[in-house]
Amino acid sequence: MADVVLTCRSSVRYSLFLLVFLTSLQSLNSDIIRAYSGNDLRQEERFYPTVMIATLVRNKAHVLPYFFGLVEKLDYPKDRISLWIRSDHNEDNSTSMVSTWIKAVEHLYNNVEFVYDDSYTKYEDAKSPCDWSDQRFKHVMHLRDKALHAARLQWADYLFMIDADVLLENPKVLKILMQQKQTLVAPMLTTEIPDSSYSNFWGAMDDHGFYKRVPEYFKVLERETTGIFQVPMIYTAFLLDMRDKRTALLSYIPPVGYNRAIDDIIVFAFSAKMAEIPMHVVNTEHFGLMNVPLEARHSLAIEREQFQFTRVQSLDDANPDMGPGVDYIIEGRGLVPSPHLTAPLVPKDKLGFDKVYMINLERRSERRVRMLHVFDILGIEAELIPAVDGKLINASYLSKLNIQILPGFSDPVKGRPMTMGEIGCFLSHYNIWQDVVAKGYEQVVVFEDDLKFEPYFRTKLAFIMRTVKERVPNWDLIYLGRKRLNRKDEVLLEGTESLVWPSYSYWTLSYLLSGRGARKLLAQEPLQKLLPVDEYLPVMFNKHPEASWKEPFHPRNLIALSSEPLLIFPTHYLGEPNYISDTEYSELITEKTNHNTAEEPQNAPVHEINTNKHFGAKEEKGPKGNEMKVTSHFQDEF
Repeated sequence: MADVVLTCRSSVRYSLFLLVFLTSLQSLNSDIIRAYSGNDLRQEERFYPTVMIATLVRNKAHVLPYFFGLVEKLDYPKDRISLWIRSDHNEDNSTSMVSTWIKAVEHLYNNVEFVYDDSYTKYEDAKSPCDWSDQRFKHVMHLRDKALHAARLQWADYLFMIDADVLLENPKVLKILMQQKQTLVAPMLTTEIPDSSYSNFWGAMDDHGFYKRVPEYFKVLERETTGIFQVPMIYTAFLLDMRDKRTALLSYIPPVGYNRAIDDIIVFAFSAKMAEIPMHVVNTEHFGLMNVPLEARHSLAIEREQFQFTRVQSLDDANPDMGPGVDYIIEGRGLVPSPHLTAPLVPKDKLGFDKVYMINLERRSERRVRMLHVFDILGIEAELIPAVDGKLINASYLSKLNIQILPGFSDPVKGRPMTMGEIGCFLSHYNIWQDVVAKGYEQVVVFEDDLKFEPYFRTKLAFIMRTVKERVPNWDLIYLGRKRLNRKDEVLLEGTESLVWPSYSYWTLSYLLSGRGARKLLAQEPLQKLLPVDEYLPVMFNKHPEASWKEPFHPRNLIALSSEPLLIFPTHYLGEPNYISDTEYSELITEKTNHNTAEEPQNAPVHEINTNKHFGAKEEKGPKGNEMKVTSHFQDEF
């Protein structure tokens, strides 16, 4: 073949051809780059590992709208997720809720498999829906093992096993767990129950496979140290890397010769140990919440109450800046249900009383919004009572009501006269006492607007009322929330551990009042010898330490009790962010002030922020806040 010789003309033609070719190639590359950059996220999503989410559902209608709402928000491509759901032995409408949700979202996911059985509502050997009987354990172990098998058949890269009452508040949980590059890893989950040390991992295990408490557990739980930790047990929610060949050895079915408890989590932990797959937990971020498991003596109503408490706490956590003039925001905060499901409404009642009152200052709209929403969650039908605002009280108002301060009164801690806010607070309660007598009510509940409820409030209150009806049927007043000042002087009501005879106490956060008690409080004509209301009540049950203040009041025969432990606590304590007192930081009655002019409340002076002082001082607690622990009589109920 003759050599090709480029002449000057042919060189020019070649150069032009090369220029056109390169220009076209550059244009093509630009189109490719633009096409890729426009779809790069989609291209990445196609190569995300596949995840099968496996969930067992039983009697979870109260939580499913929120559980599925959070599943929808997971920051992970839905077309790389398959859903494997099983449901049976339901006494509620869990099955229909799951079906409704699946119909709305199944087109978004790679695959959805939902199998249910509504032919049975109970296990034959179970004492209650909350009882983990032998039949229930074996059935759950069988289903969880089927989930493992299903993940293998799907060739899923990961299996995410999760209980249907877990609230995954961190949408990045799947990605974070995958980044740990461990075969078996769980996000640390905690509970909103006060002083509970319950979580979804164990710090240690004894030789029989049971829980063993060790100090290191609390360092991880309380995030004194953060990271990823090898632990002997994880459950409730965990990610399993199915690409590890060792996972073929995992099972929820006890092997031959197994001699530990027939319990799904213990069997699985044993299986992982035999397969030499270590378990890990990650606590680097807040991932979500779980419920404390209940026992055979419990009912579904107790389980729902626990979740109601979690809803309230979650919303409070989402409003950390709530204070005077700062709205308490409900829409879009806290636990938000799936748009495809309607969250069940809690029927409202008056807690078994003739009336439930809630005192609120008109200018404290943030407290009012919060409390009304809390009542919606807890199912409490309350009447809003406009508080008498100390900022608006003037001399003519005091004269009209013939209000006279008790001679010699000064604040026990600060030595100051009574404030207009304290007068307004007394009148707010006084007006309720009058209403109780005028309408012939026998028993009522009084709430102020700056309080928090204990978990299982309704059930604990019902237990108290059954107890007091049997042992002190002539009661007049029962504190639900107060500040104990001389707890060592208080004595338990004989035969109980849920009620005490109170000593000198502050605060009127919440109390129960009988019609007889209201008549006793009014009969003393207290407006003509006025004290702050939380000084007046101890005077009337003859436990006030100041003898000269008690002397004008006869008889001091109010029969007062208090719940033990307390069922109500303040939303804020003195010295905490957003604490404000409408009684402490208002005008003194000796000051010449235009009280017709409403003013914004003053902030607490810095020198007065002392947690050992009256009005808002935080109560002393033992290790782990033991004053809020449930005592044995309550424990029988819970």
